Parts: sequence; C-alpha cells; structure tokens
Amino acid sequence: MKVLVINCGSSSLKYQLIDSTTEDVLAKGLCERIGIDNSSVTHQKAGGGKKKTLLPMADHTDAVKVVIDKLTDPQEGVIASLQEIDAVGHRIVHGGEKFKGSVVIDDEVIETITACNDLAPLHNPANLIGIRACQKVMPGVPMAAVFDTAFHQTMPKKAYLYGLPLSYYEKYKVRRYGFHGTSHDFVSGRAAQILGKDRKDLRIIVCHLGNGASVSAVQYGESVDTSMGLTPLEGLVMGTRSGDLDPAIVGFIAEKEGLDAAGVVDVCNKKSGVLGLSGGLSSDFRDLAEAAEGGNEAAKTALEAYAYRVGKYIGAYAAAMNGVDVIAFTAGVGENNAEVRQLIGQYIGFLGTNINPEQNKIRGEEVILSDEGAKVVTMVVPTNEELAIARETVRLVAK
Repeated sequence: MKVLVINCGSSSLKYQLIDSTTEDVLAKGLCERIGIDNSSVTHQKAGGGKKKTLLPMADHTDAVKVVIDKLTDPQEGVIASLQEIDAVGHRIVHGGEKFKGSVVIDDEVIETITACNDLAPLHNPANLIGIRACQKVMPGVPMAAVFDTAFHQTMPKKAYLYGLPLSYYEKYKVRRYGFHGTSHDFVSGRAAQILGKDRKDLRIIVCHLGNGASVSAVQYGESVDTSMGLTPLEGLVMGTRSGDLDPAIVGFIAEKEGLDAAGVVDVCNKKSGVLGLSGGLSSDFRDLAEAAEGGNEAAKTALEAYAYRVGKYIGAYAAAMNGVDVIAFTAGVGENNAEVRQLIGQYIGFLGTNINPEQNKIRGEEVILSDEGAKVVTMVVPTNEELAIARETVRLVAK
C-alpha cells in the first residue's frame, strides 16, 4: 500500500508518501503560510534534493491539491495518479479520553475529535481542517486518525489526576493526558527490538528531547506516566516552554506585568524555556552550545537547567516503575546533541548506565551508549512518527 501521512497545523501541512511494503519514504514535503501571502511548498522525492516553490494556497484544500500535484508531477512526482494513494493517515494531537487507540475516520469520529477542541484549541481544529480537505480532494479514500494522546491512556488514575477538586475532572476532564505518544510508542518498541527482547518484559524510559520535550515511563509495554499534562506546557524545560511551575506564579506575574492569565500562559509557552533562561538568546540548542563554549553564562545555565530537569524525571520514573532496564533518547536534541546527553548522563549514572564517552559522540544513529554489561542499557533511537502513523493506518484499513 501507498500511504499519505498528513500533519496539519493552522497555516502549514507536512506530508510524506510511504510505501508500506518496504516502509520507504517515496516523497515528503511541507506547505507553509497557507492562507497567507507568499505561501510555498517545499517538496523532495526520494533520492532528490529539496525544491521550494511559491504557490498561492488560500486554504488547506488548496494545499492538499498542491501536494497531489507534486506527487503526480512528471518530473518531481513519484506516482502516476491520485488512484495510487491507497490510504491517508492523519496526526491528531488530542483525543481526550475518547480515543485509546487509532481509528478509521468517519463522521462520528470527526464529531468526537471536534468535542476535544477545548483541550487543544491550537491543534485539533487544524487537524480537522486537514481531514476535511483530504476528504474533499480524495473522496472514498480510507483515512485513519492517529492520536498523540492515545498511547498514554494506559496511565493509572494516581498518575493522571491532579491534586485539584475531583469535580474539575468530572465536569471538564482536567487531567494529565501527555503528548508525543506516537513517538514514545515507536521508540520504546524499537528499543526492545534492537535488544532482541519483548517490550512486555522491559521497563523503558523514553526521553523525547527537542524544542518540545517529554519523558515517559513505559512499563512492560504500557505508558504508566509521562511529563506533559493537560497541555504540552507541563513537564520539562523546553525550547520556549517553561515546563513545571508553581501555579501561583501565574497570578504573581499577571499582577506585576499587567497581564491577564492568558497573557502569562502565552509567556510560558512562547518566551520561556531555554529561550527565556538564556536571556532571549535562542531556543536552538546548537546556538546555546556555541554561546556557552564562548563563555556566555546564561546559555550555559539554560543548557544545565534543561539537562537537570530531564535527569530528575528519569530518576522519578525509575522510582515509579520500581526500576528501569532501558533509557532511550530520541527526537532532535536527544538524537543529535551529544553535549546535552552528556549533561544528562551526570545525573543518571547512579542507575548503572555506564555511558561510554566515545559512543556518545555519535549523532543521528541507532546506537547503544552504555558499555557492555551496564545495569541499565542507555541508547539513542531515532524516532519516526510518520512511519508509525503509516503502520497504524495500514493496520486499520487493510482489515
């Protein structure tokens, strides 16, 4: 089967066309500034370079048409016609408690996803736009919804309930949901596979470290805790997100800065994290590492705070699972930033990780970082959320 994987943002659309038989990426790309002046598509077919083209895209339906045109183009394309696309897999950020796994999309599913919009007002409406646009351009093609939150629906109540009046959960579903679930699922499964073991026999901590970052505790194949919460703001210090805070800070900063609650939350989401800690220098970890090496103390502190929080969560999740067998680093920073992994390693050595400094220099590859015989196997496992979505789509529509 050829599966088109779609990830829609409010003004963007990422796509990959994957051959599910070989799991090769035939082509991929990004539509940007949809509905805005100077919209463009960057397209790349397998074995070729990226090509950016300015094209008017008034809405996501136009963007989907552009994607189809690129995929079927005589020079840039990889398929002869739309009929070669057998299914479409959509990334959906929030499924609330309604979806504990991926589902085939129908009218009832769309209605239920819409009911979760309050929980992800920036993401779910955009995801739904992508679904409707694909349905309009590709009527009759089976489609699947794969949820960021679904993998974490196995968390027990003691892990997902906040210490708030229970009525807030009962009325508004205020609880911890977690995100990056597709990545945590894929990486924990792949880590077990690399080791030649069954995931159901392992306690795995997955560190999805990028500009957005989260840690999960995967105990014998199921997520039992994760660092993100009701929204992706909770947990680790991230690129621009603050992570865990004393909630009284919201009122305190609102009063001091003349902001409302939404204004403070905006600061926490967009102006905090390593960007804020570095004095506004950058949210890019490469920039921070370079500045820290040059003697910039704020950049150095930002990196240390990031690593420290990751180390604390690893320790907490080792306790939550009464031990840990595997720690896996993934995503942009986790896969490629040896310096950050080294900083984190300073906090987790007590677990018996025995990280080899030479192995840790490797970037962007599957690699076991620990010396042979280490009590806890520490490794790098590149994530592949698009492939995970394609696999789920095939599983559902090929029945």
